[in-house]
Amino acid sequence: MLGLRGFPNVQGGVETHAEHLCPHLKKLGCDVKVIVRSSYMPPSRGDEWHGVRYQRVWCPKASGLETIVHSFLGVLVAAWQRPDVLHIQAIGPALMAPLARLLGLHVVVTHHGPDYDREKWGRLAKAVLHAGEAWGMRFSDGRIVISQTIRKLVRDKYGLNSDLIPNGITLPDVPSSTSALEKFGLTPGRYVLTVGRLVPEKRHLDLIQAFAAARLDEWKLVLVGTSEHPNAYTAEVTARAEATSGTVVAGFQYGIALQELYAHAGIFVLPSSHEGLPIALLEALSFGLPVVASDIPALLEIGLDDSHYFHLGDVSALAGRLAFFASSPWPPELREKTRRWLAEREDWHSVAERTLGCYRRAIEPHQDVRRRTAPPHAA
Repeated sequence: MLGLRGFPNVQGGVETHAEHLCPHLKKLGCDVKVIVRSSYMPPSRGDEWHGVRYQRVWCPKASGLETIVHSFLGVLVAAWQRPDVLHIQAIGPALMAPLARLLGLHVVVTHHGPDYDREKWGRLAKAVLHAGEAWGMRFSDGRIVISQTIRKLVRDKYGLNSDLIPNGITLPDVPSSTSALEKFGLTPGRYVLTVGRLVPEKRHLDLIQAFAAARLDEWKLVLVGTSEHPNAYTAEVTARAEATSGTVVAGFQYGIALQELYAHAGIFVLPSSHEGLPIALLEALSFGLPVVASDIPALLEIGLDDSHYFHLGDVSALAGRLAFFASSPWPPELREKTRRWLAEREDWHSVAERTLGCYRRAIEPHQDVRRRTAPPHAA
């Protein structure tokens, strides 16, 4: 597997996806090796996790070069090691799909979303990501998409079918402990939570402005997440947060601390302008939280009631949603009902089974060719 920084406890949706998926693939009998970025996965973290092995490959820790250099070197490593399948995660790394095929590898690409729509990218980066999407879809032996929205995009743009395998769900045990809340001075049930990288498409500035406008008495706003490459946007978010009473910049959180922050939040908000199928929102629902989200297609596809959505960029409407849910806190039975509703979606074991099926289909046509061309005694 190629196209991610590493895991566990490395920030990012693709990283969290692979963290859940890979151990289940291992349980199904796959020998899984993940090509990780050495700057995020130092040797002190060991060489494997839950039976999944790491292959560390160097890359420059620079926003414009990190992914493409690591993906190029990763394909060369994979070509040397000759796996049955090279699974490339996301359309940026998928730029190397033609090279991988040229080197004789069977390639599966997962399309996590049109990353060229992210606000942080300039014209050149967007062009590279468009090429990565086109080459990844056209040159792969198997294509996986995580939502109906992305499946339609692939069909409409390239005339190609794909396997729809959404992100899975595992209902967590809800912790009663509150150590993380005490650290940040939070009261259970009286804070608004958002989780995600500090990047422009997450629209943190909209949320901070809406929180201030909502004037929620004795509530706080908690921003969980950071940026691997701090820039003008992260500086502006930090400055705006410091200037807005009740706003907490909690940085990257994981493990029991993140679980506690989810479990005791009053409202979870995702005001994004771009998403694939956000694991952070699914995790919030898995804790039974009332969710407020922008009305972009990827989030509408989750199927929440209309009262949970607001028009993208409408700060006044977002403030109204915050005030509504803050004035009508969800009782335990409604939170449990939300958890049961979410549990009807696919779990990660099912996701792994279907992903393995995609691997087999990617390999089988080539095996059929070898069988047809082999001399009789080799059968």
